[in-house]
Amino acid sequence: MSGLAAQAEELDVSEDEKETFAQRGRAPEAVFSSTLSEPLDWQNTTLVSTDAAEAVRAMKAEATRPLVLSGSLSLGHALMRAELVDRFRVVLFPVITGRTGLERIGEQFEDFSLELLAARTFEGGLQLLEYAPTHLERPPGTAWDRGAADGS
Repeated sequence: MSGLAAQAEELDVSEDEKETFAQRGRAPEAVFSSTLSEPLDWQNTTLVSTDAAEAVRAMKAEATRPLVLSGSLSLGHALMRAELVDRFRVVLFPVITGRTGLERIGEQFEDFSLELLAARTFEGGLQLLEYAPTHLERPPGTAWDRGAADGS
């Protein structure tokens, strides 16, 4: 079982989300690191410790599907400087954390989930997203939430 699939088993997530974790765990991945060494503990994972831009250039030449970068701002910046980024996909997590968030908008605010009511794209790519807020006792699916639920 991949690391992601194992994490999904430990988390309180839906069956659909567990399958998403499992699919991602089955996909081939590359880890870019100058400190890790092989063998890696993750299935379907290749360690890249050479020049990242050259490695990604070679991967793009051989790829039959789009490559996706997840979780590394410094690698993203390096790939952007090398003009290897073709697209940006922005994921918006529709929750506003007030008092409980690590990077709070404001401690005077409560936590809210947001339900998308309307979306409109304007010329030039600007998007207007209209949400309806619902007050949350605690943010869903977070370590804080799980800790509060078990009394820790």
